[in-house]
Order: sequence, then structure tokens, then C-alpha cells
Amino acid sequence: MSAGASVVQVPETLDAWRMVAARRQFEGRMPLSAMPRLGDSLADTDGECRFALEFGHDALQVPYVELTLDAGLPLVCQRSLERFVFPVKTVQRLGLIRDEAEDAALPPGYEALLVPEDGLLRPTELVEDELVLALPVVPMAPGSEPVEQTWSAGEEELQAASPFAALAALKKK
Repeated sequence: MSAGASVVQVPETLDAWRMVAARRQFEGRMPLSAMPRLGDSLADTDGECRFALEFGHDALQVPYVELTLDAGLPLVCQRSLERFVFPVKTVQRLGLIRDEAEDAALPPGYEALLVPEDGLLRPTELVEDELVLALPVVPMAPGSEPVEQTWSAGEEELQAASPFAALAALKKK
């Protein structure tokens, strides 16, 4: 995903502060089936996500991890109710903070990532979090047409829907 420094497979946990100091980069692949929170929103869990993590400091010495994602998420179109693949290609720069008060000091374009006290990050959780955030609220396949159908209510439904229908029946008696 990136051209340049040597890339190493991703360990299960990473010491965020050591990775920033060493300006480390990692690349990996993760099956969609390994992401339970994401899996609940998918049509199925076929496929995988390719990702890259790059740790470092910016010009203002703000520690960050840049997360690059490339995945195809199988979703159900809410118009046609058919499966389609929603492409996700994103780059997100996460500013590493030790407490919530540091959030306001992050430069524009950064999302805050609160690092636990032990300094350990789980790359798989970062990837899953970003994919969950990338999901559309209402999935619609490109090119799907809105359903244009008008349903007319029958006479019985119109009578039942009126709260005064019972009074009208009493008045006729």
C-alpha cells in the first residue's frame, strides 16, 4: 500500500509510543469473518480487508498512526434487497492522545485515538472500528432505482383509520 520503508507483518498488539518513536510501518490482511461487530451489518462475511499502519510524528510533533484501508463490504441494498459490494478505500490519520483533554489540541484532519494507559493498541480493533464507521446508514447499490408505488387504502381501511367513524355510525342511528 505504500512505497518506501520496510514493511513488517502486524503483531496482535503494538506499543503505540515505541512504534511512533521508531516510525514503524505495518501491512496486513484481515478476513471480514474475523470482525464480529462489523459482521452483524454485512450480508455475509466473504472477503477480506487489506490495511496498512504507519506510525510517526508530524511537523508539530503530534504522534499519529495513519491507517489505510482497502476492502469490499458485502451489503444488502435497501431498495432492491439484493447483495452488492460496497467499496471502502480510506486513509485516516489518528492523533494519539493520553487523555481526552488533549483532543482539542489536535490539528485539523486528525481523529483522536485515546491510547490506553499501558500504551498497547490492537491493530485489528482499529481496522474494525474504521470499517464500522465507513458503513452507510442506508446501504443502496449504485444504479438502483427508488421504488415508486402508490398504495391506495380500501374503504374499510379509511373508515377504521378515522377516529370519528364510530361517532358517525352512532349519529346515523
